[in-house]
Amino acid sequence: MTDLSRYRVDKQRVRATFDRAASSYDEAAVLQKEVCSRLLERLAWIRLQPARVLDAGTGTGQGLRGLRRRYRGARAVGLDLSPSMLRQAGKGGGWWRKPGLVCADVEALPFADAGFDLIFSSLTIQWCNDLDRTFAGFRRVLAPGGLLMFTTLGPDTLHELRSAWEAVDGHAHVNAFLDMHDVGDALVRAGFADPVMDVERITVTYPRMGRLMRDLQAIGATNALLGRGRGLTTPSRLRAAEAAYESFRNAEGVLPATYEVIYGHAWVTATPAPSPMPERGVIPIARS
Repeated sequence: MTDLSRYRVDKQRVRATFDRAASSYDEAAVLQKEVCSRLLERLAWIRLQPARVLDAGTGTGQGLRGLRRRYRGARAVGLDLSPSMLRQAGKGGGWWRKPGLVCADVEALPFADAGFDLIFSSLTIQWCNDLDRTFAGFRRVLAPGGLLMFTTLGPDTLHELRSAWEAVDGHAHVNAFLDMHDVGDALVRAGFADPVMDVERITVTYPRMGRLMRDLQAIGATNALLGRGRGLTTPSRLRAAEAAYESFRNAEGVLPATYEVIYGHAWVTATPAPSPMPERGVIPIARS
């Protein structure tokens, strides 16, 4: 079994960095918006008319808005760890039938059992420390016949940046990501049925490494590993990493940043098991 200790992140740091990035996120999140759009497009392949939908890790609300356009009669809820991100998501809610916005961790969903027919989650679960707990929570709040549809990042993500930093020091400068097969295995352990997984690689190009680093900071996707180096990165180390990254400059004269994007979906075919979570703080989602 994969050793998961090196994938653990500091949740307080995750929340703080996304709070700081809320106002700059939409301008810099080119890859994230593209992946969310592709996941929304995949819903056209699915025969499902949900009455209650959850966007788990809604960020500034792109997925939530897309879900509301596709399922106009559904009750839509957006959940995120960052209050500032939720404030941004709320700005695009419109005056009629506003979506519900809930500040919580996807690893501890504060909802009643079987409260949703669809959970949509784009590029969120890579920030979870316990994927088994996360998927068990998703399964618990999905009604029988419900669907989980998600994206996450695989281990080849930002391998160029990781390699450049590894040439400089022994510290972890880039978050670690689980393999697609580990994610699929976790779905099965959680009791989901008919899981389907596939992967694609998307490359974003930059004129220099510094621009990539600024974009990652602007979207809040900075290194949050618990085992990260705690000291300041010196100018000399940064220059050394930039020099190492130059080995990836391609024939077009730009630097690639690779993202391994994992797509997955799975179904709930039986009544989910009761949650071991305490009953306090549960939010029932009424049918519309």
